[in-house]
Amino acid sequence: MEHTELIRSKIVSGVKLKRLIAYWIFRGYRTVFTNGCFDIMHRGHVEYLAKAAGMGEILIVGLNSDSSVKKIKAPPRPLQDENSRSLLLASLSFVNCVILFDEETPVELIRKIKPHIILKGGDYKIPEIAGHNEVLEWGGKVMTIDLVPGYSTTGIISRMIKN
Repeated sequence: MEHTELIRSKIVSGVKLKRLIAYWIFRGYRTVFTNGCFDIMHRGHVEYLAKAAGMGEILIVGLNSDSSVKKIKAPPRPLQDENSRSLLLASLSFVNCVILFDEETPVELIRKIKPHIILKGGDYKIPEIAGHNEVLEWGGKVMTIDLVPGYSTTGIISRMIKN
């Protein structure tokens, strides 16, 4: 399989994700879920996702679609289209799959996946994390990961505009 085909195979639809989840459950793998816009990939994203991957055997990344980003971010976001953003995420060896969602939050996606762990950056408090009630109800964990200081998409965009 060509490398780009392998990367693209990690970008999944709801149907393929359902089959993968069944397989992962059968194998007894612990699934970790996180989500975001990942508009400009940077060191903070990579370190965050690497730590997330280390908390289980499978890392699923929910990616805000272009329409979802437009609902929750100020213009001109997203700066990169959803196909580009999903390809970049899927190219990371420790990301097992990427799935797009159109809603403002990934709660419905989390209900379908039923991950063992959901994670967000340390700038969130547990009650602010979408899906935290659902995950706690089925015995999962909701956690945060410290962010890498000085690395945020908003900060990078501001520095680019300033310079």
